[in-house]
Amino acid sequence: MAGRFAPRTPVTRATTRGGEVAVPTARATGAGPGASSESGCCPSSGSGTSASGGRERRYVPPGPLDLGLVLGPLRRGPADPTFRTTPDGSVWRASLTPAGPGTLRVAARDGAVRAEAWGPGAEWLLEQLPALLGGSDDPDAFEPRHRLVAVSRHRRPGLRLTATGLVMESLIPSILEQKVTADEAYRAWRLLVRKYGEPAPGPAPDRMAVMPQPRTWALIPSWEWHRAGVDDKRAATILRAVRVARRMEEAAAMPPEQAQARLELIPGIGPWTSAETIQRSNGAPDAVTVGDLHLPGIVGHALAGDRDADDAAMLALLEPYAGQRHRATRLILLSGRTPARRQPRMPRGDIGPL
Repeated sequence: MAGRFAPRTPVTRATTRGGEVAVPTARATGAGPGASSESGCCPSSGSGTSASGGRERRYVPPGPLDLGLVLGPLRRGPADPTFRTTPDGSVWRASLTPAGPGTLRVAARDGAVRAEAWGPGAEWLLEQLPALLGGSDDPDAFEPRHRLVAVSRHRRPGLRLTATGLVMESLIPSILEQKVTADEAYRAWRLLVRKYGEPAPGPAPDRMAVMPQPRTWALIPSWEWHRAGVDDKRAATILRAVRVARRMEEAAAMPPEQAQARLELIPGIGPWTSAETIQRSNGAPDAVTVGDLHLPGIVGHALAGDRDADDAAMLALLEPYAGQRHRATRLILLSGRTPARRQPRMPRGDIGPL
C-alpha cells in the first residue's frame, strides 16, 4: 500500500469564526505558479521582476507571522473567487486596487515572506504588503486580562491584524452578510464576482477573479441580484455605496472611529457592517463588532459563563481591553470555547421565485 496515497500536507488548524484558514506549510513544496528560490527575491525596501513576469518583493516581518491567521479574515467562504490557498504554501489574493486589478501571491518561509504580484495593481499591492501582513499592527500593546485569552494568545504568536487599505472589497461582502446565513452571503459574493468581475491577472489559480468595478456593480440588473439570493434592501445599500466608492475608499486612511462614521453615512450601513469592514481595511484593533447574532453569547460564555449575554454585557466584559477589543474577541473566538448549540441554526432565507 505504500505510495498509493500522497502524504498529507501539514496545515494549520482552521477555525472559521476566528478568521483562521488552513495554509499548507511552505516547506511542503517549492512548486507552483511563479515559484523560485528565496535568493532571487528583492529586499524588503524594493521590488523587482520575477521569473514568471510579475513584480516581486521579499519582506521580513518584525515578529512571528502566521499567514492563515493574518489573512484568514479576508476569505469569504471556502470558494471565494478572490482568495485561494495552494499546496505550495501560498496565499493568493485578487484585488481591485486604486491602480487597477492585481493578483498577489505570498508565501512565508524561514522567517521571511516572498510576494509576487501581477497586473496594473501589482506595484500598489507590493507597496501595501507590510500593512497587509500586519506590519503596522502592535501586538505588544495587548495585555491579556483573562487566563483563556492569555492561553489563546500564547498559542498563536503569529496573529497580527491585517490592514488591506481597500474599503470596498470588505464593505460589499459585509453588506451581503447582513441578517443572512454565512452560506447565503458567501454564495451571493461568489456568483456576483465570478459573473461580473474579471479574471485575476497573471498565473492565478483557476477561476480566481477580481471584484467588479463600482460602475459594474451599479449596472447589475435587479433579476441578477435576485438570482444570487440578495434581497432589495442589501442590493440597494450596495448601490448607494458604490455610487460614492471614492469617498468610501478614503476611509482607509482615516482613524478607525472617523472611518466608521464615514461608512455609516450610507443608509443601510450600521455599526456591525462598518466594524466588520474597518477591521480588515484599517486593521483597527478596537473595532469590536456589535449587533452580531452570536458574538455576545460567545464572549459572555468564554469570560463569564454567560451564554445569554447581549451587546451591553459583552462590551462591559471587554472594557478591560479598551483600545484592543477586536483583538480580544479574535483571541476568544480562536480559543474554541464556544457554548454548545441549543437551538437550530439560523434558517436560510428565501426571497421567492423569479
